[in-house]
Amino acid sequence: SRIVVSILGPPNAGKSTLFNRLLDKAANRAGTAIVSNVPGTTRDRRECVGRIGGTLFRLVDTAGVDGERLELLAQSRRNQNGEGILMKFMMGQTLEAARQADLVFLMFDARVGVTADLLETARWLRKISQREQDPAAQTALPDRQIFLLANKLEGDFWNFDGSIVLDHLTEATRLGFGEAIPISAHHGEGLADIAVLIEQAAVAKRQSLGILDDDTDLASNDSDKDKPLQLAILGRQNVGKSTLVNALLKQDRVIVGATPGLTRDAIAVEWTWKNRPVQIVDTAGIRKRSQRNHEDAIEDLSVEDALRAMKVADVAVLVLDAEARKLQRQELAIADAVLKEGRALVVAANKMDLIVERGYSKKDFAEDVRAQLEARYPILRKTPIVPMSSLTGDSVHKLMPVVFRARERWSRKISTGELNRWIAEVMDGKPPPPVSGRKARIKYVMQTKGRPPTFLLFCNVASLPENYLRFLTRNFQDTFEMFGMEVRM
Repeated sequence: SRIVVSILGPPNAGKSTLFNRLLDKAANRAGTAIVSNVPGTTRDRRECVGRIGGTLFRLVDTAGVDGERLELLAQSRRNQNGEGILMKFMMGQTLEAARQADLVFLMFDARVGVTADLLETARWLRKISQREQDPAAQTALPDRQIFLLANKLEGDFWNFDGSIVLDHLTEATRLGFGEAIPISAHHGEGLADIAVLIEQAAVAKRQSLGILDDDTDLASNDSDKDKPLQLAILGRQNVGKSTLVNALLKQDRVIVGATPGLTRDAIAVEWTWKNRPVQIVDTAGIRKRSQRNHEDAIEDLSVEDALRAMKVADVAVLVLDAEARKLQRQELAIADAVLKEGRALVVAANKMDLIVERGYSKKDFAEDVRAQLEARYPILRKTPIVPMSSLTGDSVHKLMPVVFRARERWSRKISTGELNRWIAEVMDGKPPPPVSGRKARIKYVMQTKGRPPTFLLFCNVASLPENYLRFLTRNFQDTFEMFGMEVRM
């Protein structure tokens, strides 16, 4: 029942800045959109929960629209190069955002005025302003509303007789969407007018659906069981993360291509797998700092966004390129970051279709990866590994059952009685060594928290030897099948 608000406009109009202003930070732990002066920074369609005042809505950020990019929508892929295919995909995502919207904010830089790109975008939006109604629906939804936002008008510097900005605002009325609303997304000015428009659209939609009051906050009333599984897809550049996301969703939701670094923002997509809610987050490829392009900050911001998505995930899927045959140093570093952050880890061994050697199977590659992980991080032994090909779809269906089992283990609460029966059995077989000449004894153990599983040992000595704690952790993992995550004792 929540309205969908999409933000469209030419490149560098300030769309992502407004998106960050309107998103509900409490409901969007994965962070904000990347903002840069570089035109074309935003590529994918990014969605989140928005809030202004007491009104909640779905908020969508889009790639910048210009006339040249719009022309690509009508062209055949055969007549386009790699960049043209990318731009066509970006415009397809923007078009979908406009079609899904109840309310469209068309933004432009008021200091620049009405450009050919803005005119073309307005002409394009007028064609889709009337909503296609579902014949089977019992009620008709109100038509899509489109409003002009004149951005970058902070203060009163522009509001005087003879101001060229006033001429720009007058000219904008010819676009057919009424008077432009002056705002400054960067300074938060003009949000009161936006709040009124969003509230009016929300009320109109609820009335058309026969809903008297707005529903409650997404994040406040859900039981823990009903909360979406937070799933972050991580890895180096060009290992097939976005292709895997599209294969799981069974739609072209995020940009894919052979060019490294296509994904910039961490794109969160709400999804349902077998009636179970999931929020899957596609992230930018993570390179070593020394290998990044430092001429602009976009790649560094993209990596920060990816790591932020990992930090709020329940499960992190590390995607590998099977053609490389072994774990790269950067992949080991990502696995270490997941481990230190206390997330559950699942490995997706992608591009198995490129391994054509006889006698080298999916199982062989999985065992090689597992051996390398264990050699570097013993706590990650027996980490779940799913060999697959996201391009062909082979074995992709096997990933989500493994992911849900990983979250169940990661969030498991073990009773104190069960833990103490385990520790008594362990101590009968191998008691702790003496500490400072004193016989060490573990009195009892209890779980202090889950996510990651954390346990407190009550002993008659101040501390136990590190090697004995490692032995306990290994035994605990084998007993309770706590693999692919850090166990803290």
